[in-house]
Amino acid sequence: MKNIIQTILLLGFTILYLTPAQAQSAKKNIVKESFAVTGVCGMCEKRIEKAALIKGVISVAWDKDAQQVNVIYKSKKTSLEEIKTAIAAVGHDTEGLAAPDSAYAELPQCCAYREGVEVH
Repeated sequence: MKNIIQTILLLGFTILYLTPAQAQSAKKNIVKESFAVTGVCGMCEKRIEKAALIKGVISVAWDKDAQQVNVIYKSKKTSLEEIKTAIAAVGHDTEGLAAPDSAYAELPQCCAYREGVEVH
C-alpha cells in the first residue's frame, strides 16, 4: 500500500512540475522569420505558399507588395534554408538563394520577374 501511495505521489509530481517545462521547451522550437521572395501575381503567391508548406512549417504568407514571405515553423522539424530551397525549387528567387534556371523557365509567362520584366 505504501508503494502505491508513493507511486501516485511521484506521478502527480511529474505531471504537475515537468509538463509545463516540456511545454515551454516545445514553444521555444517555434520560429518566426521573414525573408525576400520575388514574384508578381496571385499565381506566384499560391505557388510560393504551397512550396513553403513543408514538414514543420506551421504557417506561411507571402506579401506581393513587400516581396516578403513570413513563415512560422518548428526548428526541430525544418530549417530556414530548407524552406528557401523548397521555394526556389518552384522557380522563385529567395533572399540568398536564386531559383534554378530550369525551374524559373517552367513558370507561366505572367509570372516572369527576371531580366527587366516589369513586376505587375
